[in-house]
Amino acid sequence: MTEIDVFVSNNTMIDPEVYQLWLNGHTAPEAATVQLQKGVLQQFGATFDMLLSDTVDHFRTFTMLERLLKNPTKLSEQLTFQICPDMQKMLVEKYYEFDASVVREFLGKKLSSRNRKDLDDVSEKTKILLKSCRRQFDNIKRVFKTVEEMTGSLVENIQTHYLISEELARKYAATVFITNNRFETGKKRLYYLTFDDFVFCADQMIQNWSFSAKDGRGHPDMDVDLDRSFLQELRDVKTLADREWLDEHKSIALRGLQSKMSERAYVDAEHNFKNISKVLVGIGSGLNHSKEARDIFVDVVEKLIEPCRQTGWSYTDLTEFLTAYTEACQHVDFFKRYNPHLLTAWDRYMKTMTSCVLQMYHI
Repeated sequence: MTEIDVFVSNNTMIDPEVYQLWLNGHTAPEAATVQLQKGVLQQFGATFDMLLSDTVDHFRTFTMLERLLKNPTKLSEQLTFQICPDMQKMLVEKYYEFDASVVREFLGKKLSSRNRKDLDDVSEKTKILLKSCRRQFDNIKRVFKTVEEMTGSLVENIQTHYLISEELARKYAATVFITNNRFETGKKRLYYLTFDDFVFCADQMIQNWSFSAKDGRGHPDMDVDLDRSFLQELRDVKTLADREWLDEHKSIALRGLQSKMSERAYVDAEHNFKNISKVLVGIGSGLNHSKEARDIFVDVVEKLIEPCRQTGWSYTDLTEFLTAYTEACQHVDFFKRYNPHLLTAWDRYMKTMTSCVLQMYHI
């Protein structure tokens, strides 16, 4: 007689709305109550006890799935839960999504047990349930630990290991980059900046200042760290703010700006060109030192953005000034005659700095 192996299985039923309630940190009774308020009982003609029982079953399934969601590549390999690929993709993407307001609270901080204990305060401030805050913190810590020592593209490494969308992977990459470089984001004067502001700036730095930048020279760390050779070159640009070159730079940069900037901003730029140039050159040349690099956002806001806001510069005024300031450098003898090899590094620095400053310039 021929022996036949038979395997009987049912597809695992996943209700996306109940899954979202579980991700939001609700208990099963709370989730059932939320569904009750949405009129689910009238829709299906069920009792609350039936609804609660169904919700408990779903929550039990999600809890069992969680160990696989922490290692998404295993989800498609296992046979315990029969889940179609599209549903698997949804489960993983939703599990790794996060609230910008929550991550903003611990962005740049060490992902330590001590800071995890402070999530009670984060929960209270953001009105996001504590269980959800912990999931988001743990996910970011897990991703950070996975990719921090890897070579290559942060975004690609995160997508490969966690199977999330490119858009979400970019947010994680920015968070990893900021955390790895210990950038200060929690000072009071930075409170107005959003998580998206920091993601934008970090993405610009990864693309243009890291080892993997098109002007970079390659290195095993690639996206995680700033290009040290580039930072060394920036240090040599420090003398650009010296009087010897300042007047020439000022004359070239301000030429033609009078018709592009408001009268008030132009007069301020004319009077304070030295201070502004000193700030831009100082931040760039200081990036070679870890402590100064950590304060880049603080320095930009305190020394550049706040003074411009106080004197009434518009977004257009600042855009025109930074563009002219950058373009003028190729005509200044400091670069043109004596240090042409530094012009590429300075241009690389200023284009990214300009993008970041304008992103952070909230009026």
